[in-house]
Amino acid sequence: MKLLKEIIRKSAKANVFICAAITKSRKGEELTDIGFFKKEGVVAVSDDGSSVESEEVMLAALSASKEAGILVICHCEDKSLSNAGVVNLGFTSTRLGLKGISGESEYMRVARDIELAHKTKAAIHIAHVSCEESVKVIKEAKKKGIKVTCETAPHYFTFSEEAVLGYDTNFKMNPPLRREKDVEAIKKGLADGTIDVIASDHAPHTENEKEIEFERAEFGVTGLETELAAAITELVAVGILDWSRLVEKLAVNPSRILGIDKGSLSVGKDADIIVVSPEKEWLVKKEDFLSKSKNSSFIGRKLKGLVEYTICQGKLHRWNL
Repeated sequence: MKLLKEIIRKSAKANVFICAAITKSRKGEELTDIGFFKKEGVVAVSDDGSSVESEEVMLAALSASKEAGILVICHCEDKSLSNAGVVNLGFTSTRLGLKGISGESEYMRVARDIELAHKTKAAIHIAHVSCEESVKVIKEAKKKGIKVTCETAPHYFTFSEEAVLGYDTNFKMNPPLRREKDVEAIKKGLADGTIDVIASDHAPHTENEKEIEFERAEFGVTGLETELAAAITELVAVGILDWSRLVEKLAVNPSRILGIDKGSLSVGKDADIIVVSPEKEWLVKKEDFLSKSKNSSFIGRKLKGLVEYTICQGKLHRWNL
């Protein structure tokens, strides 16, 4: 932990907060020392990329997180139902001859984890919500007063499962792109407040991990450089969110949920800000990415909203496309 903090202190150009694992080696078998992590300044625990399969272990994790006062972030996937699939289960998976991942594998695990959080009175956050049924489960839980929050990512409110028809692995992520009705449900959930946060779901991979057969390619796409512009294009420009609600989803709510003193321009707060040309359009091109990884779903797509400057920790950067 000390080494990681020192690396962040010496090399990070942005604010970096640590999220620790729920279970050792993310195997879902033995809990980590969640109380120790809290004392060390860790902001949340998650086995992201894996769901804690054991109900008993998950219940213990939530009890420990409640006692420590730390958030549990859940990747909700019942692997007995996702069945090693690579795209959404349905007509598209059949058409492509690829194994499918059912929506049930997500929303049934969402329901289980929320119920366990309710039993322990712990706070829980559901990552990368992708389907209509998950939105419904979370909405009902909130009505009951259960301490649940959730997020989605730009690819889930921009693309449907039909985007994978060309076998482009830059549209392979987990959970997968879903039906058109799921895309609409995600947008509605953002508009009515069910979905609290828009996250990048940033998952960089090398070319040799993505530019191979669809079944063998790694899950995940980059998201940091297109997150804001995708949200402006798909949500603000068409009236689903206004600017203040967008700021809530990208800055205010994440800070509140994680208990981080960020996301505000009040007097005395950190002046970490961006300067954006909201109407400026730009074409997403692979060669313009600053990230070492280029595995973006938005390559070749025109987006609205260009970040001109960032100010972080008192340092000004200008970005040119």
